[in-house]
Amino acid sequence: MSATVLYTPDVLALAVELSRFPWKEDLPLRGEARSKSCGSTITLGLDIDERGVITDVAVRSQACAIGQAAAAIFAQAVIGMEASRVRAAGKAVADWLAGEEGLPDWPGLGRIAAARDYPGRHGAVILPWTAAIGVLPSS
Repeated sequence: MSATVLYTPDVLALAVELSRFPWKEDLPLRGEARSKSCGSTITLGLDIDERGVITDVAVRSQACAIGQAAAAIFAQAVIGMEASRVRAAGKAVADWLAGEEGLPDWPGLGRIAAARDYPGRHGAVILPWTAAIGVLPSS
């Protein structure tokens, strides 16, 4: 087992911060994702403008603290980003979890970097990007 501490006070604080992004029924884009490794789930509500820039986000999560922390990190940074940026970041996070070097360029992701040492939590980490990529326009 890894000596890296996973559930730090910072991770637990992030999980609580997820409450800043309550569910909104009126958001037009809804994406869902489920981790095969741990069963964590997330539903994202998103809105985008005519340029493909994300203007609003809401989260409904049934996940471990790592999954909730990842969702909070995602939600804190995603407003103002273009869909293409979210897609690229999702691929970078997946590649990083699979062993590629270098932490992906996403604000706050370093706060849960220890999860990389826990393969059983990788599915929870990638949930928000997977849910968003599933509903964002591809161009």
